[in-house]
Amino acid sequence: MGVAGESTPGLPSFPQAGPEFGPPNPLIRLLQEFTIEANRYVDAAGDRKDMHRTDMNALAVIMRHTARGNIVTPGLLRKELNLSSPATTALIDRLDNAGHVVRERHSTDRRQVQLKMTPKAFREGGAIFAPLAQHMGSAMAGFSEEELETVTRFMTAMIDATVAARTESQ
Repeated sequence: MGVAGESTPGLPSFPQAGPEFGPPNPLIRLLQEFTIEANRYVDAAGDRKDMHRTDMNALAVIMRHTARGNIVTPGLLRKELNLSSPATTALIDRLDNAGHVVRERHSTDRRQVQLKMTPKAFREGGAIFAPLAQHMGSAMAGFSEEELETVTRFMTAMIDATVAARTESQ
């Protein structure tokens, strides 16, 4: 890990020390390290399947929205991943050609294209993330339900704070 505030290509850099920020916060530093390690895992897992991080992120977005019962469109994917329209089309083409998504027309509005993950994508995604889930599950087993509830509230607040900061800076 680099020096506080030092940037690594492709990874977020968080100010952690200096006169305007005060001393480094250990929790912020741990969140930064977790983010970096999670990114490294996704990169390594994607490399094993010849998939770029953007492809992996797209599948995660599709899966998350599908689980919530939302219709996933190319426009939603473009917005979530902050891509241009041509880049979104190229991404969907790659995922389609790899057998990970299919494009379907909406049942009532035939103009609207929906993206759906294929069984192959679910199988490969499960295989890619099963080791991580197993290790995380083992790590979580050492905590009580009350501790996990506190951590869940904390992580939810950190996600909300990150979304707020991103939205504010746009």
